[in-house]
Amino acid sequence: MKYLITGLGNPGAQYELTRHNIGFLVLDQLADKQGASFKVDRLAEKAEFKYKGRSIHLIKPNTFMNLSGKAIAYWLQELKIEKENLLVIVDDIALPFGSLRLRTKGSSAGHNGLKNIELLLNGQNYSRLRFGVGDAFHKGQQVDYVLSNFTQTEFEAMPPLIEKANEMILSFCTIGVERTMNLFND
Repeated sequence: MKYLITGLGNPGAQYELTRHNIGFLVLDQLADKQGASFKVDRLAEKAEFKYKGRSIHLIKPNTFMNLSGKAIAYWLQELKIEKENLLVIVDDIALPFGSLRLRTKGSSAGHNGLKNIELLLNGQNYSRLRFGVGDAFHKGQQVDYVLSNFTQTEFEAMPPLIEKANEMILSFCTIGVERTMNLFND
């Protein structure tokens, strides 16, 4: 069984610790814990490892957030991975900071990265792990908020949250999305 796990974010040092890049941060830790390292490949940084008999491919698209679907569509086809075995890790302003929710489908809720994935995958039926980043911004300041760095307090609270996200990813790949949702969703 092969899986494609995609963390959404933007390439470049200026975006590294922003809320929008939580997907990259989650995959960086997962790769590190599994002894895998990212290498620049077509449309993404890519790493892979084996876990309980599964081949797990991680990508961090280098297409920038709003064109994330391009990298995902390419790697699904290139690796011959079914859409059911795709998991996208994404920041979510509709969830309080630190909330983690796994879903099998859903709307983009205005998230441009998810909109592009929907467009290129012809629908909303792919799994996503929504990582709550909160909504502490004034009307019209959403873009500035998601492109700003986490606060020191948030950053200090992140290690166990990222660890839980990694457990959810490995669970998704081994026991499936439904059982993982039952185990982990609030």
